[in-house]
Amino acid sequence: MAGGLARSRDVAATATRELLRDLPSRDQIDIKAGARLLVLVLSCTVEDTIGVDLASTTMVRLRVPWHDGALPDLAAFDVVEATLAEDPERDDTAQPEAVTLHELPRLVGSLRGGVVRRRLKRLQAPQDGPLFGFRGPSAPYWELRGDRPSVALIVPQRGPQLLRRRDDGTTWVRFGWERDDVWLALEDRHAIRALDAARRDRMSGKELAVALGFKPRYLLTALSRPVDGHCYKLCVGILPRS
Repeated sequence: MAGGLARSRDVAATATRELLRDLPSRDQIDIKAGARLLVLVLSCTVEDTIGVDLASTTMVRLRVPWHDGALPDLAAFDVVEATLAEDPERDDTAQPEAVTLHELPRLVGSLRGGVVRRRLKRLQAPQDGPLFGFRGPSAPYWELRGDRPSVALIVPQRGPQLLRRRDDGTTWVRFGWERDDVWLALEDRHAIRALDAARRDRMSGKELAVALGFKPRYLLTALSRPVDGHCYKLCVGILPRS
């Protein structure tokens, strides 16, 4: 049974690589109504699915019409085909990478290895100032102009460390970025389950790598939609090298 599952995954990975070879490259994302995107998923939540448009190697936030019969279930490094809505709604100044989908994305396979490593390395955010261009945990929605990314793939200088706050049960990730000691609310389901399974309030280093099943390399950070007029910095994914 296990051998059959492994062979099925190998076949799916090969088919996905062949699909990628036939994909025309673009300088920027195709945002026409009804356009079909091939996207490498990095994180998936109810709010949005963040990934890499494989044709242009740019970040995209897919606003998926999830419903009761289909909850967010995509995993990091899944590859999906996504069809844009008649009105992609590409006008959110807080989340300029966001596009609205016509329907649920179709899972076509997954990618690992060098093809993922090369793309993630190109997308790694430079350490040229505070995360998202401002200090502190949030920014007023009305101050955002859509001229800065709302998603950043970063390699922390220190950490990461996962922490559970006992007073409200929330999970946070702590890490070093530039000269800042950054704490972000965590929305990575896999990492939260790993902390739950370990029955610990905090984990880092080798212990965290064992719990996750991989050595953390990247943190996928993002700005939330407005909450009481403010957009908050979040960590939506803890990722390996590939």
